[in-house]
Amino acid sequence: MNVLRFLKQFVFSPHVTGAVAASSEGLSNLITDVAELSEASTIIELGAGTGVFTKKILQKMPEDARFFALEVNPHFVEEIRNRYPEVSVYRDSAVNARKYLEEMGLKACDRVICGIPWASFEEKLQDELLDTILDVLKPGGRLLTFAYLHGLFLPAGIQFRRKLFSRFRKVTITGTIWTNIPPAFVYSAEK
Repeated sequence: MNVLRFLKQFVFSPHVTGAVAASSEGLSNLITDVAELSEASTIIELGAGTGVFTKKILQKMPEDARFFALEVNPHFVEEIRNRYPEVSVYRDSAVNARKYLEEMGLKACDRVICGIPWASFEEKLQDELLDTILDVLKPGGRLLTFAYLHGLFLPAGIQFRRKLFSRFRKVTITGTIWTNIPPAFVYSAEK
């Protein structure tokens, strides 16, 4: 998807598309490297966007791993289906991840890689999403998500960070990818 089409999605649906541009190659590599996907048997991607992380997940996950993605924006779902027909991508809210996990005959997953715009969400939705993620993760499983540097100073960004540290056993924060627009870093949160 070109930059102008992505920007259009942001302008018309800022609470659904929380970025002005797709994540950079550097951020995509960082989030999937920190995820240690070679150790994962089941991976869920929430807020798959145009598939920038999807591409890296496919490259780094074991051949026998199970993987599906959820995305609410119909334009992005179509983009991923066209680019990666081998991926099961569903047009649905991340709060419904359990439904698709169970349809695959699975109870839990090892990794959740998340590109949803946390700082754009109200507290209630942040709670619903975090509850869902904790519900679908195995003990020791990890949530990998990113945040924009400027979001650290926004009330919703501060609130999200507190929620992560209060709900997960261990949370680590990577360095900043300055070449991403805007600059971003990754949270790794272990259940």
